[in-house]
Amino acid sequence: MKKTLIGYARCSTDKQDLSAQRLALVELGVHENLIYTDHGLTGTNRKRPGLDQAIAAVRRGDTLVVPKLDRLARSVPDARAIADQLEIKGVKLALGASVYDPIDPMGKMFFNILATFSEFESDLIRMRTREGMAIARIKGRLRGKQPKLSEKQQKELGRMHETGEYSISDLAEVFAVSRPTIYRTLKRIQTV
Repeated sequence: MKKTLIGYARCSTDKQDLSAQRLALVELGVHENLIYTDHGLTGTNRKRPGLDQAIAAVRRGDTLVVPKLDRLARSVPDARAIADQLEIKGVKLALGASVYDPIDPMGKMFFNILATFSEFESDLIRMRTREGMAIARIKGRLRGKQPKLSEKQQKELGRMHETGEYSISDLAEVFAVSRPTIYRTLKRIQTV
């Protein structure tokens, strides 16, 4: 029975590129047409169609190849669930060049240790991001999403609305924004 390498790559945002991960998988021996991907999905989102397809594609004796563990899972429970699926199917997991056999106790232990470190790293990144955002907010650099209309446009929109001559749809057309934007702007004007 021929053993097959099935690859999986994932990036969290649509702005990221999968090229480096694809290249790494090809260099690890995975054929280009056996690489499954998820683009714009975080590791915490368990609904990853590309991963589901990759797991469905592997057969007993095959190896699922992932460039790094954080591309596969961001939490220990998720990594464990994936490892359990692979164990049931009789499939090995390769993280880069290192192959872990989920049936072997040592392979299982090393995989769990790696998953723990991956989750720890993810938690540290989240914590640093929250701290950075809090500091930026204190310094007035993090203001959130800015209104689509300038203050002058908002005042004009309010004046036009008060005349009663313009419907919400008319105002949306005049200012080239959506109706929900008009409603938000009017609400903002009324609370000021």
